[in-house]
Amino acid sequence: MRAAILDVLAGDEMNGYQLIQEIADRTGGAWKPSPGSVYPTVQQLEDEGLVEGREVDGRRLLRLTDAGRRYVEEHPDEMAATWAPFEPEDEEPTTDRGSHGFSASPGGDGLMPVVGQVMGAMWQVVTTGTPQQRAEAREILSETRRRLYQLLADGEPD
Repeated sequence: MRAAILDVLAGDEMNGYQLIQEIADRTGGAWKPSPGSVYPTVQQLEDEGLVEGREVDGRRLLRLTDAGRRYVEEHPDEMAATWAPFEPEDEEPTTDRGSHGFSASPGGDGLMPVVGQVMGAMWQVVTTGTPQQRAEAREILSETRRRLYQLLADGEPD
């Protein structure tokens, strides 16, 4: 969430709703963070001096501070890693509108967009889920990991 907010704000200042929309747009709708995960992260970034807010026509607009711009410029790999799971595998790297994309895996048969969607859902569970929901998510992920390794262990069909 942190890198996504910083990277989005590197393009232009915007309010919280616009931040959420831009993240959803950049991920093709696979990840639409909730206000409950965005606003606490924005507050943390403000506390760190990387983001600042200002009132314009009764709306609070967010923008990077000079320190925030330096952070984004000095951490391009971190910014790119945020969007990588959502990039189509055959898409060339892009740098338009502040987005830094690359194909995250060789081959994959379209798995990376699904992985990105799972990561988005998981982030929502981590940031807004109840302790019971997080415990259930841990069980689901553990079972999924076991099944994926079993798939590999079974080898190629004859």
